[in-house]
Parts: sequence; structure tokens; C-alpha cells
Amino acid sequence: MADVAFEAEGESVEEVFRGATQALLESMANPVTVRGGWERAIERRDEDLSELLFDWLSEIVYWKDAAGVVFREAPLTLTQEGGAWLLRAKLIGAPVDQQTQELHADVKGVTKHLYRVGQEGERWKALVVLDI
Repeated sequence: MADVAFEAEGESVEEVFRGATQALLESMANPVTVRGGWERAIERRDEDLSELLFDWLSEIVYWKDAAGVVFREAPLTLTQEGGAWLLRAKLIGAPVDQQTQELHADVKGVTKHLYRVGQEGERWKALVVLDI
């Protein structure tokens, strides 16, 4: 059993979500080697920012397993509406292909071990541990 951990940091919450998303995508495959062709629009809402990030990252892992795909990109926007955070994103990827893609770890899930999201001074930070 092994884990991969990463930190994402940014001047805004949206930057942290983008950084954490990119780190997760790169943990699974080199995005440059993944063509498009498979897309899924995702919308999630939660009052708890930490739970929203956890659910979003878990959704990426879910689609990797359910559809057998890896991702080249996952553009997203994050807004606050009426006390809740709203995430709108699109997963863009392709079915796993060992011949054309540089595959990395087979991520099994996002864990709560050491997990945290919060503001430290002027910056936002997230610490995420993946079960691989």
C-alpha cells in the first residue's frame, strides 16, 4: 500500500482547486499524452469548501474507474452563491491506452488522511493524500 501527497496553493480558492485538480490529473497520467474525445460536464455545490474539493477530486477518480479514462484537462470555475460554493467543471480525456499515453499511478481514491483546505495569511492552501 502506498500513498501520494501533494499541496496546492494559490491567491484564491479557485487557484487552489485548479492546482489540486492538475496535481491529481498528473498523478494518473501525463496530460500531454492524453487526447480528447471523452467529455463529462460536472456541477457540484456545497457550503463546506473542504468537502467540495474532496468530492470534486473523488469525482475525477470515480470517472477514471467507471469510464476507464484518463484526463488531459479539467477546466473549472468556482463561485459563491447564497452561502454555498458552486463548482462547474468539464473533464476532458480519453480511454486508457498504454501504447500512446504515459500512465502514472492508478489512483484508488482521495483520503482524509492529513487532508486540509484553508487560508494561511493571504494565500489558500490544500494538502491532499491519494491512495494508490
